[in-house]
Amino acid sequence: FSEAELFLVGQCGNQVGCRFWDLALREYASVNKRGLYDEATSSFFRNECAGLTLANLNLQAVLVDMEEGVIGQILQGPLRELFDSAQLLTDVSGSGNNWATGHMTYGSVYRELIVDKLRKAAELCDCLQCFFLIHSLGGGTGSGLGTRVLGLLEEEFPGVSRIVTSMYPSAEDDVITSPYNSVLAMRELTEHADCVLPVENQSLIDIVQKIQAVAHGSKPELMVRRDGTVSSGQGGVHEVEKPFDAMNNIVANLLLNMTSSARFEGSLNVDLNEIAMNLVPFPRLHYLVPSLTPLYTLADVNAVPRRLDQMFSDAFSKDNQLIRADPKQSMYLACALMVRGNVHVSDLRRNIERLRPSLPFVSWNQEGWKTGLCSVPPVGHSHSLLALANNTCVKLNFMELKERFIKLYRKKAHLHHFLHVEGMDVGCFTEAASSLNSLIEEYDCLDATKARLTRDPPRLRIAA
Repeated sequence: FSEAELFLVGQCGNQVGCRFWDLALREYASVNKRGLYDEATSSFFRNECAGLTLANLNLQAVLVDMEEGVIGQILQGPLRELFDSAQLLTDVSGSGNNWATGHMTYGSVYRELIVDKLRKAAELCDCLQCFFLIHSLGGGTGSGLGTRVLGLLEEEFPGVSRIVTSMYPSAEDDVITSPYNSVLAMRELTEHADCVLPVENQSLIDIVQKIQAVAHGSKPELMVRRDGTVSSGQGGVHEVEKPFDAMNNIVANLLLNMTSSARFEGSLNVDLNEIAMNLVPFPRLHYLVPSLTPLYTLADVNAVPRRLDQMFSDAFSKDNQLIRADPKQSMYLACALMVRGNVHVSDLRRNIERLRPSLPFVSWNQEGWKTGLCSVPPVGHSHSLLALANNTCVKLNFMELKERFIKLYRKKAHLHHFLHVEGMDVGCFTEAASSLNSLIEEYDCLDATKARLTRDPPRLRIAA
């Protein structure tokens, strides 16, 4: 089994990561009835003692936040025994929702300490294959220091894959400077990440509202269980459910599905570094649209499980995506289907052939599918599916972000807060905007090929 290190930066990153570990431990407990430390457990956990029991586990992770609040809550919560002080880096004043403070100020002050923690974490791995970075783009620490950590990962470990889960703020975000922070961070993501999984807060809000509508519905067979893995905050950062717990749980389930092959056996396992190798034909176009199915069973809804074929159809529905987009109206560069549970290769092939006519792939990569089968399903469910689509539809989300950026920048609103930070100048803004423009143009060029897309000509028959 390969190993991965998680780097959690900022409040959001640490909350999502904590939920991931809680759910991962539940999965190990359901499969590993004897509670022994095995190869599957070693993917994200180390055993610090001689006794091979889960009680001696230590997480393979580094937690960074420039405020003490969230990490302090984690250290007082149910998972506190899994951490030691060497894995933690905190400050007290925070980044003030300012990318420049996180990236320039704290990035410089803590650079050597961060590098030291990176190296020590890597030295403890026998087969390090991937770094996972989890952060948000709207604030200052996640966007600024998070992308500084990303650059250091590339600098120190250029051969290790870097997969980033980035939480994108909604248009109604209460952080007025979030468009600046997001665009400045996106330049770093485009240059230094191998894959980025964009997750929009608004999409998570929409999904949670659907779950709550089911929970308060009149049909008893569709009621949400109060201790469900999405609807409950139990076992996470807090003992009592908080407003963002349900949203964090959905992202944690995305990571559970993505890493399932690294944690459990299956008939068609996917190495984490194969994701970028197979799904990213051009280095800058590495933003993958994530889609989870079934969503309702993530909430532990007492409903009849979806048929297997319906699950595959749902994966390509806008309702199951973690960003608001419509891939079927754009171009697929590649797509991964990562399935868990009692599913066979023949099921995968049949559904790909069934769905293929409705999915416009670029002409030069019509067979651009990556598939994985993990035999262990999520706890309490028969099967699940994560789809990761490299699709040009993300350009519309980036164009919307660009418009919000321009509205502020045209008036030079709040710019002085950033320019007062040492090392920051107007050039950082213009270069970030130019990088985003170039990214949108690259997607545009690929989208333009859709009009010329035609079916393959029939094979020539040679007369006898």
